[in-house]
Amino acid sequence: MATLDRMDIRLRSLHLLEGQRLGQRLFAHVISSRVIMAGRSEGEVNDRISVIAQEVFGARAGLVERRFVRSGPNTAVAGQGPDRVIDAQDVVVLDFEPLLAPYETGFARTVAVGDGPARRRLVHDLAVVATAAGEAFRADTAITGRALHAEVQAVAATADRRLGAWHIGRLTGTAPATRAEATMHEAFISPENTRPLRRTLEEGWRAHWILEIRLVDECTGHAAVHTELLDLV
Repeated sequence: MATLDRMDIRLRSLHLLEGQRLGQRLFAHVISSRVIMAGRSEGEVNDRISVIAQEVFGARAGLVERRFVRSGPNTAVAGQGPDRVIDAQDVVVLDFEPLLAPYETGFARTVAVGDGPARRRLVHDLAVVATAAGEAFRADTAITGRALHAEVQAVAATADRRLGAWHIGRLTGTAPATRAEATMHEAFISPENTRPLRRTLEEGWRAHWILEIRLVDECTGHAAVHTELLDLV
């Protein structure tokens, strides 16, 4: 196992936190600017957010090709669904992970358009589940991926929701293809991960986790997403 300087470890934490702050700032700008509106297409909203992102992140934001706005049925599509117009009773997912890739982190939030109770309840339930995940992580310093996943699954079930993915989070900077087959499950917060989340990795870095909660509305099949750093907030 490598031995890292304390300053290196501290700088990495600050790097991740800076990415989180940028995501929060961008989301706040988007909401205050009333960018998300019924009648606008996902592509149009995406372009408007790109302009705001250039002010927050710098010129490189305009070079991101992957669309980070999804609405309605596109929230449940793997990959990038067709561009669609946001309707008056919609859910819109803003996933800023493409913008935050250099920071090795992710940030996503879901917005309810209009005053439809079903959509607003979905967004509310998502916030409840995400908060419960953070509280469970902080309450148990030895919590494993399996235990945290079970806790989150139970809270979702209490709200009559199901999780829309096989995991609820991952190591920062980790994609499935980058991990060996035998250790891939240790890089995700899933039922297969029996190791403590608070640990030191083989590379010598402290493990930092991104929480990724996806809740599905069983009636419509649409999904709501909440993504943020788990252990540095």
